[in-house]
Amino acid sequence: MFIRPEWPAPAAVHALVSTRQAGDARQWRDGSVPVPAEAGLPAAPCWLQQVHGTTVVAAHEVRERPEADAAWTNQPDQPCVVLTADCLPVLLCDRAGSTVAAAHAGWRGLAAGVLERTVDAMGCPSADLLAWLGPAIGPTAFEIGPDVRETFLRRDPGCSAAFSPGAGDRWHADLYRLARRRLNGLGVRDVRGGGFCTVTEGERFFSYRRGDREGRMASLIWLTGGG
Repeated sequence: MFIRPEWPAPAAVHALVSTRQAGDARQWRDGSVPVPAEAGLPAAPCWLQQVHGTTVVAAHEVRERPEADAAWTNQPDQPCVVLTADCLPVLLCDRAGSTVAAAHAGWRGLAAGVLERTVDAMGCPSADLLAWLGPAIGPTAFEIGPDVRETFLRRDPGCSAAFSPGAGDRWHADLYRLARRRLNGLGVRDVRGGGFCTVTEGERFFSYRRGDREGRMASLIWLTGGG
């Protein structure tokens, strides 16, 4: 029902990603279905109205669903969450277990700088951060046009290795590799996760590109007060 990241996060940090078996997380957000008790959430998450942008909010200051694609907090028992169904969810924490964040990094947000904005909002030295890359469309399934590739190359010519030729003028893009490069460039060296493919692992994940227009997975992270 849930994937729990394998990363050296402090004991105060709790994180998980729902799978298809946990149901459509948009129903949790809308209140039509409760979050499964197995998630162990300490409180209602900070739900976002995601728009493939770069706005980051402080989850502990939000009262209504804001238009944003990332959330962070340094307060206990306040889950941050993003919903995805091919886009890349990125969970972050610091080694002291004092700050966490969740970012929605589809190609548009990734290219525009959502990870840079998230790391900046956390206010921690980047060398002290850990990142985990959750389930997203894999590099063999993510076909893009030359315009998308050029969007990344204009900002970072060195990211060309994240793209491989497809049929005609099409390319295949590796979101995991692009995200790792962005995070490493910020000084975040410990990046775990990746290796999933929401498109090809149909029994485990929802995938918009595969036709699951209504299903979403939730990637959640929060702090406990006990440390």
